[in-house]
Amino acid sequence: MDLIKSLFVSASGLKAQNGRMRIIAENVANADSTGRTPQDDPYRRKVPSFTSHFDKAVGAEVVELGRVSEDTSPFNTIYEPGHPAADEEGYVQTPNVNTLIETVDMREAQRSYEANLNVIEATRRMVQKTIDILRA
Repeated sequence: MDLIKSLFVSASGLKAQNGRMRIIAENVANADSTGRTPQDDPYRRKVPSFTSHFDKAVGAEVVELGRVSEDTSPFNTIYEPGHPAADEEGYVQTPNVNTLIETVDMREAQRSYEANLNVIEATRRMVQKTIDILRA
């Protein structure tokens, strides 16, 4: 694979991981968002996916953020009878977001982002070294 292709492939990875981090940040930001009434559902966790395809312009397989789906796991409940969204028994549905899982996912996305960035930096250094050799 030539150096330019590796830049495009890594750039697609950066973009995909950036989208993943935005979704994780949205989940964390809404971890305490409940409904306004007992009939309203609280925030439902979003789960990103990735797809890959052959990019003819680049001549390589690239990755992109795929469909974002909602986590179908059940909502959590807490006993808070004074809350506006409490049911007749005093329970409030809370989002199905586990901040520990989101933190681990964010760390993984960050590491993948850094790995793609390192590939871009290494490729840039190789291109610069090649130019230096050709000048000599």
